[in-house]
Amino acid sequence: MELTVIKTGLEEIQSFRILFLQENNFQFICNKCHDNGWADTYLFMIDGIKIGYGSIWGTNRREDRDTVFEFYVIRPFRKFSNSIFQKFQAVSGAIYIESQSNDLFLSSMLYVYAQNVCAEAILFEDHFMTNITIPGVIFRKTTAADNMGDDPSEYVLEQNGEVVASGGLMLNYNIPFADIYMEVKEPFRQKGLGHLIVQELKKEAYLMGRVPAARCNIENQASKATLIKAGLRVCGFRLKGDMNNTLTKTIQTN
Repeated sequence: MELTVIKTGLEEIQSFRILFLQENNFQFICNKCHDNGWADTYLFMIDGIKIGYGSIWGTNRREDRDTVFEFYVIRPFRKFSNSIFQKFQAVSGAIYIESQSNDLFLSSMLYVYAQNVCAEAILFEDHFMTNITIPGVIFRKTTAADNMGDDPSEYVLEQNGEVVASGGLMLNYNIPFADIYMEVKEPFRQKGLGHLIVQELKKEAYLMGRVPAARCNIENQASKATLIKAGLRVCGFRLKGDMNNTLTKTIQTN
């Protein structure tokens, strides 16, 4: 068996990316890396047959290429996954893995080949709709009259003529998903406003043909509670591990 891993362009592996996204059917946090030119891609071949791909990017600096964030092999060839991954790491020189825990295939590589694995973010998917209302609070789009400063949000909550919360939908992830973000101004927190704006942003996402999703830092318990109260649920975690030493030992053992 001749296993080949070669650096290539996105167009060469695009059909495999379609399979990867369809198989997983979740919001893929790193999808924009390809669109923005932050990633390098590698084609996998066995005996000249194209069987999958991998992608790397910079874990701390975008210009670096030290972290595997995509690894996909079509099902008939997955029995060779360990050999393919080892070859991919050797050719690319990657020393880290970043994986969503709901990406079971790459996560399986993470737990075999990485050490010091930690969760950096919590991932959410929509679960149910809520119907909260707060008297006197209006959800609307921003206008030129709003003093938003550096806040790029497209939507706000207004109470007594004052903007008390803001948020929006990031659409630079894989279709059909939209990522919810929001912030409640300090004096107005713990009054249900975060729940309300997330609820309304979910509705806006569906109206534009998108599926709402969200994420927050692993330590941000307030945001986690707000998202869950607004009808989202935890669907995974953003994981990271160091494979600089572990993979070398594994290859030597084999």
